[in-house]
Amino acid sequence: MSDVEVTDGKIILPGRLILSSHSRGIIIFAHGSGSSRLSPRNLQVAETLNHANFGTLLFDLLSVPEAEDRTNVFDIPFLASRLIMATHWIKKQKLGTRLPIGYFGASTGAGAALWAAADLGKEISAVVSRGGRPDLAIPRLKEVTAPTLLLVGGEDEVVIEMNREALRYLAIGKLIIVPGASHLFEEPGTLESVSEHAKKWFRANFEQSSLVA
Repeated sequence: MSDVEVTDGKIILPGRLILSSHSRGIIIFAHGSGSSRLSPRNLQVAETLNHANFGTLLFDLLSVPEAEDRTNVFDIPFLASRLIMATHWIKKQKLGTRLPIGYFGASTGAGAALWAAADLGKEISAVVSRGGRPDLAIPRLKEVTAPTLLLVGGEDEVVIEMNREALRYLAIGKLIIVPGASHLFEEPGTLESVSEHAKKWFRANFEQSSLVA
């Protein structure tokens, strides 16, 4: 693991990067409101992906002063621009130049991931949303070409309906409801289920991306 600085030359955001010559792709994480690159749930998912030979980048979407302004926390286009910045940054890294790229978004981060995926088109090979708010990106969902997996807890009834609504707009989308899970997937075994579903989704779609390329 390396502590890195994700930058476009104007702003610097701290991140954690795991990437090696054996990585079959790179997954960029987009945390939810009130969270950061240190999200324990995202770190757990990232660890599973790392064991499956995926590279991961977790980074703060906002600087400390920006995060203090609550309007930024829910500004989906602005958050998406940071994901796009991170995508451009990772593609300039020595090991990241030719790898397929995916997004893993949680809560509001899922909305930002899908908004960014709409902007980047075929540059993004797959998206996974955990307890996400893809409905926040509905104005852009029809433009998302990346296969998208929506993972929602079975006890998270309001968010289930939001995801069902968003699914209608996705060209390639799938909704999986994890039984017994609440919004944060704190129940035993539920986050492990998320990790396994994500691993399979990225593996299948990264391989497909490589075949097309």
